[in-house]
Amino acid sequence: MGILTPKAWSLGGTLRGFYDDNYAIASSKKGSWGGEVSPNISVNLPLRQTDFGLRYYYTLYYYNDRDDLGVNPFDHSHQVELWLDHALNERWKLRVTDHFAVGQEPDLLQPNPAGGNPVNYRINGDNFANQLDASLDTQWTRHFSTTLDYHNSWYVYDNHGANVIPGGSLDSFQLLPPSTPGQTGFRQFSNGPTLAGRLDRMEHNASLDLNWTFSPETKIFGGYSFSQVNYLGNEPIAILNFIDKTPQVRSLVYRSSNRDSRSHNFHVGFNHQLTANITAALSAGVSYSDSYNDPIQHSTSISPSANGSISYTYIPGSYVQLGVSQSENSTDVVEPDKYGSITQYQHSTVVYGDWNHRFTEKLSGTLIGRFVYSSFEGGQNNNVEEFLYSAGINFGYQFSRHFSADVGYNYDLEVTPLFARSFSRNRVYLGLSANY
Repeated sequence: MGILTPKAWSLGGTLRGFYDDNYAIASSKKGSWGGEVSPNISVNLPLRQTDFGLRYYYTLYYYNDRDDLGVNPFDHSHQVELWLDHALNERWKLRVTDHFAVGQEPDLLQPNPAGGNPVNYRINGDNFANQLDASLDTQWTRHFSTTLDYHNSWYVYDNHGANVIPGGSLDSFQLLPPSTPGQTGFRQFSNGPTLAGRLDRMEHNASLDLNWTFSPETKIFGGYSFSQVNYLGNEPIAILNFIDKTPQVRSLVYRSSNRDSRSHNFHVGFNHQLTANITAALSAGVSYSDSYNDPIQHSTSISPSANGSISYTYIPGSYVQLGVSQSENSTDVVEPDKYGSITQYQHSTVVYGDWNHRFTEKLSGTLIGRFVYSSFEGGQNNNVEEFLYSAGINFGYQFSRHFSADVGYNYDLEVTPLFARSFSRNRVYLGLSANY
């Protein structure tokens, strides 16, 4: 989103103190007091037919507990946002945005608050994510328009270097056909699979929507989207040891690219202004997914997709929004079952809410909540369910045009039967911000 300011540039910064009772985001908690310093700079260049902007954030986190343990107490993160709005003419409008982030927090690497189930633990190292969006809106007639969208996500994790070596023996085995691809002999990881091997990837999504405007209050649309996911880690991610019908001990080593997939989605929906202060949007469809690079089970699936929301603005600056979405998302869980099927992705249903209230001209509050229900598709954990609950409350006070303060609390809880994956986390913070 562009910065609505008459100035071509602005400077800002935030200074916060916090307590995090699970800063490692792990099943076994470690808590710490800490501090956060976050300066930022923004540039906005509105031209005759073009609006261009850039925003950069740097954040330094200090954890007192890590300092006491003799561990490096500092984390650093960088975020860059770019946007370009260009009106080619009265009927054609182009918009491009890009969000680049480097850091350790999953919230930083998954900037969409209504998205699926992210990697929900702290990730050491300089991990980065880039989100690129481009759209072209064309008004062909008074009532008919089209929207052409392209979205690209690129994830790279610092945790890499998995290696597979011979050794060991089979405690249990299963029979698979001799034609099963693999290599002779038992194999095992020398240092375990890595996040880079399992999650380094590039996601492409291109869509075309046909829009019909019945009235200023009502628009319906229908369209098609194509998605392609390519895993780029080029590392071993899982091992299946088995005895074929010869019989001979064999080992199948799965690599990152074995999770490549593509999908097709057809959807219809509407946007409707119910009253002057209530709006509703709904999109529903069906997706066909093809895990075409799986060496054992070339699987396809058909699943529903949906995205709906309703918002109510009851006084200026105060509103409530509720929404739900159903989609597929990547996961770090891969382990194969005894038949050689690996986990390709998760199905996730997200329910979210957002309440913003302006108490006075200077005091405002925000209450947010999110519930994510996910189940794994394929592999040893096929149909295993995970539940993620998140909630947060924040109060902000604007002392003047340039100075403000905020205080807040965030809660996260993951419930899952998978080993050492469940966690809970409480965070409280108090901060001061300045902008010029």
